[in-house]
Amino acid sequence: MPLKRLAVTGVRNLHPVTLHPSPRINLIYGANGSGKSSLLEAIHILGLARSFRSTRLHPVIQHGLDACTVFAEVALRDGVTSSMGITRSKQADYQIRIDGETVRSIAQLAETLPLQLINPDSFRLLEGAPKQRRQYLDWGVFHVEHQFLPVWQRLQKSLKQRNSLLRRGRIQRSMLVPWESELIAAGERIDVFRQSYLQRLKPVFEDILSRLVPLDDLTLSYYRGWDKEKGLAQVLDDQFDRDSQLGYTQSGPQRADLRLRIKGMNAVDILSRGQQKLVVCALKIAQGYLLKEHGAQQDCIFLVDDLPSELDEYHRKALCALLEDLQCQVFVSCVEAEQMRDCWKNDTPVTMFHVEHGHIVRTE
Repeated sequence: MPLKRLAVTGVRNLHPVTLHPSPRINLIYGANGSGKSSLLEAIHILGLARSFRSTRLHPVIQHGLDACTVFAEVALRDGVTSSMGITRSKQADYQIRIDGETVRSIAQLAETLPLQLINPDSFRLLEGAPKQRRQYLDWGVFHVEHQFLPVWQRLQKSLKQRNSLLRRGRIQRSMLVPWESELIAAGERIDVFRQSYLQRLKPVFEDILSRLVPLDDLTLSYYRGWDKEKGLAQVLDDQFDRDSQLGYTQSGPQRADLRLRIKGMNAVDILSRGQQKLVVCALKIAQGYLLKEHGAQQDCIFLVDDLPSELDEYHRKALCALLEDLQCQVFVSCVEAEQMRDCWKNDTPVTMFHVEHGHIVRTE
């Protein structure tokens, strides 16, 4: 599901531009600070309504403007072309349109344009908080299990209500029963979705990792967020007094985590920074392969920011070969085009864009 046409206005230092990317490999090159990452950031905003470089919108929107806009025409697998666009203002408002109709749900954007980001901060997936790994896992489940989103929304609502009641202090246990029933039902379904997805993900991840770096002792496992020997209802009952004291729900699917270990130790404590990046690359590329196997109407688009960073030539070429085999659209940024020019097969369509002082020019 490649972007056929991309128009960007008001994103950081980029001058207004309309591009016609390659359906396969797109190399974005230029000096540091020229605007390469800003182009990838614009695509990220189109697919997820947020930046990967800043939690605040103000620095993303070009100085002197009140909003930024990203628009694209997208080629679907059935040959149909879909249009989508988003405008985000400094007031944090957004307007989303898909095929000419206004859409309120950011989830619909994500469903229409699946994105995976690989950048120099990707290693944080391993060393960061469990929330980041849950988001990684739930991205995959969301794109292959159509029931996931409504069940996840039910889970969030029931958990919020239970925590709100717990914060009131001493309350009757019966007050929690309706929300706990919903929390248990939704939470156990989310757990089933996650376990099923991970069962499919693990062999794909292991195969891809073996093509990047030999780490035979690395294991990937799943912690569901509560005692594996007990049902969620029993755990909530057992921990009620403690939850009341703390004012929040200690256990449940909101505490789930992915665990990567080597000989029983956290992988992040053993692996080098370069190895961590390769493990994360394998995790994210594995999700792209699973999405393709699922037969979704959309292939994943990969945004790879500063690919040569922390990777030697051998591993760069290995990573590019995996992205190439996916037969999907890839946007790769680098400083020197020569670093990436020879990483692809001769018959792979590669389009190059040079970025200088916010101006983007196609060079091939």
